[in-house]
Amino acid sequence: MIFVSDIIKKAPDCYKSPLHEMVYEALEELQIPFERVDTAEAITMEDCISISHKLDAKVVKTLFLCNSQKTEFYLLVTTADKPFRTKDFSRTLGISRVSFAPAELLESILGVKIGAATIFGVLKDKGNRVRVILDKDVLLEEWYGCSDGTTTGYMKVETNQILNNLLPYTKHIPTVIEI
Repeated sequence: MIFVSDIIKKAPDCYKSPLHEMVYEALEELQIPFERVDTAEAITMEDCISISHKLDAKVVKTLFLCNSQKTEFYLLVTTADKPFRTKDFSRTLGISRVSFAPAELLESILGVKIGAATIFGVLKDKGNRVRVILDKDVLLEEWYGCSDGTTTGYMKVETNQILNNLLPYTKHIPTVIEI
């Protein structure tokens, strides 16, 4: 089991990346309340189990995907327990087969390293290169648990705040699918 701090209700005192700072600035500007925890490095969904328990919110699985030419990008948000199958995902959207985007594109487009993919990455996507895909089951949850743009910080916010405030603020209109 990894270290998970007690609940914190304010932004960190110092930021670990430009995106990390953008996350908390956006939350403040949009007046979105949050609770967060500091953790040991968490990269896998198994690492997130104790984080979910502490936050009393299910941490979502966020995958950054691309086509083979690396010209079309998708940020898929689904529940932690669902397996991901590229064939099914591609068929559902009517697109060519996708794969996981390389680490360098994850960092250059979303501003995060492997294990820290988050819906907040679209704050960096000013050109709307990334298509946000939400699993409908994520939208059924009251709380949205996710990385704050690092592998050592996780938070929860109300799911409707992500859908109705954050995504419109970033000018990303999500596609909702059933996985």
